[in-house]
Amino acid sequence: MKKIRGRLLLVLFLSAVSFYLFLPSWPGLYDRIPESIRWLVPPRGVSLGLDLQGGIHLVLEVEEERAVEIAVDRAVKAMRDLLTDKDIAFDTVERVGSLQVRLELSREETVEETAELIRDEFPSYFQVSQEGRILVVEILDSEVNRIKNAAINQALETIRNRIDQFGVTEPLLQRQGRTELVIQLPGVNDPERAKSLIQDTALLEFKMLDEDNQPGLGLPVQVKRSEETSIQEKFADKVPDGSEILFEPIPDSKGGPPVFSRPYLVQKEAALTGDVLQDARVNYTEFSEVYVGVTFDSKGAKEFGRITSANVGKFMAIVLDGTVYSAPRINEPILGGRAQITGNFTTDEANDLAIVLRAGALPAPMKTIQDLTVGPSLGQDSIEKGLKTTLIAGLIVLVFMVIYYRMSGVIADAALVLNLLCLLGALSGLNATLTLPGIAGIILTIGMGVDSNILIFERIREELRQGRPVRLAVDAGYDKAFLTIVDSHVTTLITGLALFLFGTGPIKGFAVTLCLGIGINLFTALIGTKVVFDLINRRKLERLSI
Repeated sequence: MKKIRGRLLLVLFLSAVSFYLFLPSWPGLYDRIPESIRWLVPPRGVSLGLDLQGGIHLVLEVEEERAVEIAVDRAVKAMRDLLTDKDIAFDTVERVGSLQVRLELSREETVEETAELIRDEFPSYFQVSQEGRILVVEILDSEVNRIKNAAINQALETIRNRIDQFGVTEPLLQRQGRTELVIQLPGVNDPERAKSLIQDTALLEFKMLDEDNQPGLGLPVQVKRSEETSIQEKFADKVPDGSEILFEPIPDSKGGPPVFSRPYLVQKEAALTGDVLQDARVNYTEFSEVYVGVTFDSKGAKEFGRITSANVGKFMAIVLDGTVYSAPRINEPILGGRAQITGNFTTDEANDLAIVLRAGALPAPMKTIQDLTVGPSLGQDSIEKGLKTTLIAGLIVLVFMVIYYRMSGVIADAALVLNLLCLLGALSGLNATLTLPGIAGIILTIGMGVDSNILIFERIREELRQGRPVRLAVDAGYDKAFLTIVDSHVTTLITGLALFLFGTGPIKGFAVTLCLGIGINLFTALIGTKVVFDLINRRKLERLSI
């Protein structure tokens, strides 16, 4: 009797815990609980996946080769600064192809000194050739691989930071293969805004206008945005080396998207980049116009002060991802380490810009491989169909068990209800995400629970046909079915674990419910129903309704 009480208390305890954990998942129930006792209830339950509540699914690919080119470009700038600091005169230092840097010095006698300097200061580069005043160095293969791997990992962390600041609950972000990233954002109401936030490179640059050559170039005052490419092609031959044409969108007077833009001739090389930013915040002018205020770190503040001091009276373009946001005149040195980015933003646009600036720039552009948007109405339809399928399947099983196994079928049905309650409680306790394949896993769990009970009941019926007393027949039925039930569940569990370890997205959701259901099935079939039969057998039944 002590063993029976212990098992009964265990079943009741797990049922109560499962119901407690499932409470937050009941639609609208958490909000109806009085605030004075709300702290007693877990704030979160089962989260719905992308296919059940709508949202976006993206597969992005990091352009590895572009990441290497960006790294080499930074090395080019560093080499120029190094030669300048060492008073070594040079004509050009430029990237050639994706991996090489070509240095043309002013005097041939400084080539050896420069080669030695490059070897010491840039150990990841090796000398390819030396001819006259020209020195060519190339980045090592090992460094190329390191840059590619670092770019993918940095892209993953940068996007994760942006999503966290955007406020999406239960996002999925993981690496797929070597260069691809899978992103799922359930419950997003504005998919286009979220995609823009994720995919913007967010490369902030401060570039000086090429005021010496712009007047003679003959650029129009403004052009249609659709004509920007043709303008760049038209003036390509006239643009001097080291300069480029960028455009500033002109706000539409009616509040719509910009139709016209203003072209500028700017220097290609950035005077300062956004990697020295410390913070970015949304602020408002005295006229309630929104702008993004940026704060530089100590190094950036010093460099920004030096640049503005040396260019008083000139114009500096603030460029984000190749688009000019503003091109103010430097009226005086800016020594406080602060600057403003204006551009007739809406509040949401300014918030998104501040997020991507705080989270940092992506190390390389991202290519969209797959773009899927699931509407909330489609998600609601999936929920309704999933629930209907589960209820129909469960009802058919319950009715069948009662018709075929009589009172024992009722016990099995109670075990199935307990099975479902414990499974939902486990999903809630783990804060798991329920997907449409996850619902399929629940339905499969119901079927496996029935299989276990059928195996036990058929064994019991065999023992009863042989004339065994009810109590001995029940015990023998459980003993003889035990190994078969455990064997079938363990083999299925191995499959479920493989799906969980190697699957992604919906497959993993299916595996979670399947693996949890298998463990709970073993408990309800071998302990839950057995304790009921043991309680019944205390009356020393002569017949069993089975």
